[in-house]
Amino acid sequence: MELMCGEAAGIKRALVDPHLLQDKRVLSNLLSLEERYVPSASYFECGVQTDIQPFMRRTLATWMLEVCEDQRCEEEVFTLAMNYLDRYLAVMPTKKSHLQLLGAACMFLASKLRETIHLTAEKLCVYTDNSIRLQELLDMERLVLCRLRWDLAAVTPHDFLEHILSELPVPAEKLQLLRKHTYTFIALCATDFTFATYPPSMIAAASVGAAVRGARLSRKDERLSVAPLAETLAKIVNSDALCLLACQDQMEGVLGASLPQAQQLQQQQQGSPQSPSGVDELDVAGTPTDVRDVAL
Repeated sequence: MELMCGEAAGIKRALVDPHLLQDKRVLSNLLSLEERYVPSASYFECGVQTDIQPFMRRTLATWMLEVCEDQRCEEEVFTLAMNYLDRYLAVMPTKKSHLQLLGAACMFLASKLRETIHLTAEKLCVYTDNSIRLQELLDMERLVLCRLRWDLAAVTPHDFLEHILSELPVPAEKLQLLRKHTYTFIALCATDFTFATYPPSMIAAASVGAAVRGARLSRKDERLSVAPLAETLAKIVNSDALCLLACQDQMEGVLGASLPQAQQLQQQQQGSPQSPSGVDELDVAGTPTDVRDVAL
């Protein structure tokens, strides 16, 4: 007898549970827990890290994001891995020569928690051009687990996203576009250390606000214009509207600094409506974190 499994053909993703979105206790619990997983201060300024500089973290984060995109990981994997990275660096002095090893270990753990089929240790070693050995990665994984006290179920901006979107008057046909743009801003915030000490709820709400502005959805609904939307978002995540707007402006500034190179690439490709492979240029980008997709 031959047994066949219908799930073997592809990975099955869980759908959003409407009961969890309607139960306000879920959002309330997320808001009460989020501060537990945010570094209390900059580990660069308080003297914990003396061998690592902010630009090194950004370089590592860019590499980690590229690995996650190349492996088509869930969007939460990169954000969760960066949370592990920041929490570890906040308590454990680290040499810059061990930074990529640490980043690989954080991705390894995050993918185990959020992926149906997690990244393998062997594959992560290959992504480092085999500059780290398999046993080194496994040893670092145990060290990260020890320093984080095995508390890996961290609250991230993605945990708030569907709760926020369910409260906004956004047309159903625009929701996927809005999610994609919001993922971009969340990833940008995870890459930039400036936002490392911001509460995940504020990152999520400000990212949605920036995405709505970028998608120009306020043209069809006044409730999505800047001021009313900020008030709505602030009420959802129990924050201050002015703080959210300041965070949103800061995000858009980071995006603006990231755009010149992407815009130059777009200009080079304007001469041909399709890529050499015959695929539309935005499809070549193909990731929810491509800044070309949210050029304002």
